[in-house]
Amino acid sequence: MAEQFKEQGGMATMDPSAAFRWLSSKVMSKVISPQRQIKIREKVEKRRQLSGARHVVEYFHQVEDGYSHLAAQTLKSLSARYDIDLQCHLVTGPSGNNIVEPDLLLKLSQYDASFIAPHYGLEAPDGKQAPDADSIQLAESILAAVLLSGSSLSTSNASGSSLSASSSSATMSEGADFTSLAAEVGSALWSGDKVALNNLAEKYGCASPGQRAAFLEGGNARRAELKHYSGAMFYYGEEWYWGVDRLHYLETRLAELGADLSPQKPLLMPRFEVEVGKQKDNGSLTLEIYASLRSPYTAVVFDRTVTLAEQTGVNLVVRPVLPMVMRGVPATREKGMYIFTDAAREARSAKVPFGNFYDPIGEPARSCYSLYPWACEQGRGNQLVSSFLNSAFIEGINMNNSRGLKKVVEKAGLDWSVAKTLVGQSGWQEILENNRLAMYEAGLWGVPSFRLLNKQGESVLALWGQDRLWLVAREIQRQLAKDIKI
Repeated sequence: MAEQFKEQGGMATMDPSAAFRWLSSKVMSKVISPQRQIKIREKVEKRRQLSGARHVVEYFHQVEDGYSHLAAQTLKSLSARYDIDLQCHLVTGPSGNNIVEPDLLLKLSQYDASFIAPHYGLEAPDGKQAPDADSIQLAESILAAVLLSGSSLSTSNASGSSLSASSSSATMSEGADFTSLAAEVGSALWSGDKVALNNLAEKYGCASPGQRAAFLEGGNARRAELKHYSGAMFYYGEEWYWGVDRLHYLETRLAELGADLSPQKPLLMPRFEVEVGKQKDNGSLTLEIYASLRSPYTAVVFDRTVTLAEQTGVNLVVRPVLPMVMRGVPATREKGMYIFTDAAREARSAKVPFGNFYDPIGEPARSCYSLYPWACEQGRGNQLVSSFLNSAFIEGINMNNSRGLKKVVEKAGLDWSVAKTLVGQSGWQEILENNRLAMYEAGLWGVPSFRLLNKQGESVLALWGQDRLWLVAREIQRQLAKDIKI
């Protein structure tokens, strides 16, 4: 049995790393609490009212990102529907420790956005190939020129060089029509229509290479100042909203503040619920979920995935993978903060308990993984994963000692007297590594990820993210309906 899991007392017996995890877990639980969100929103609105400022929404556009292409198509309707000033920035993609697989992410953004676009009534970025570097630069130059024409800031300094980074955005109510042009440029870019892109450049002009670089630099700097790292992001009042998937949160917040000019109408980008549907499978379809024991997003969706499989009759295969941090992949503070706060918001929206967090990184996760093969032999593998995630993200159980792990095991319906003799056994590492390789082969790398296989064992859907469960449910129904017609 692992030394870490010998019977331990309270804080006095904790090693320094365990004590740090305890403290950081308590802090994170408070950071993601709904009470804190309410207080921040009240503070922001009070400050805005006292200053007489308008509602200002900032948007960060990455032209080669499929999610940004969808978000760009909402800009005009968003600025017309809500009493806001919309400020748009050009940015590059995530860099450094904020991104693990940049090439895979861009490919997935095109693939995934193409799947969800029809459900939102948007144009998909469904070109046969990703945009080439020259076309990307031309698209950026066109949009930079439009921002430049709408900016009241100086475009050159005393030495005559290109505009300063502070000129990286323009307020749409005062400047050029970026809200229309971003989508039009995106259509030409993603369809590979270089003639259309060149026509837009002739019509609206192009920023110089230096000006384009300055706008990108300024957009990146503003995004970093606000503590984020990605494209397709909306920012309002100390809160981030990612693409069309999170726009309903922003819309609801603005409506609550009285900024909705058409409150009787439905939201522009509604939240999609997971709908089980009428068709019932006989196990011909297989749904794989790639799950990590340290992933807050996995905690939000795991039990719901199990329920969906039970209700639809599909065969569920759980494929655990080692958390990225435990594979040596670093994570920045801003990325961690966004993930946890967003996961908490998603959990509340889905009415899933979440938030009393105790970080299970390291020995707790390894010990649970080491028990997973045995739990599967007992027919309780899913129950073990569920119990662990609930203990870590809902109940805040300290699993750095045997008492905590015992609770996890027994909640899963397993025998602790047997389990404690198996903690730390080998063999699980190869299982998790094979799962990781299969996930990468499917073009995915993060958790939770889903893969839906037809009765021939062929992949018909491979998606990343807990916020894609609604799409998985719809595809299950589509596949079953197709089989009935045949």
